[in-house]
Amino acid sequence: MGGHSSEPFTPIPAPAATAKQARVPLGWRDACGSLLIPLNVCRHETLFATWKCDQERHIYEKCQYDDYISRMKALEKADRKAREEAE
Repeated sequence: MGGHSSEPFTPIPAPAATAKQARVPLGWRDACGSLLIPLNVCRHETLFATWKCDQERHIYEKCQYDDYISRMKALEKADRKAREEAE
């Protein structure tokens, strides 16, 4: 259960020109920005019928989760290194 991947998270940010053309707000142009564009397209095409874009939303939210986990592991590693150097 859980389906956690052991492979490291590799961010795929949307190119700036593509994000600008898709009118993605600056705050959302993160590591998963390339996955937000098809999700927003699906939402507009289906008039925001939430059940029709489940696959795109799941992929985007999984990316957000993996990005969060990756950042937390990096922070924990940096904290551990700082503590070891302080000793």
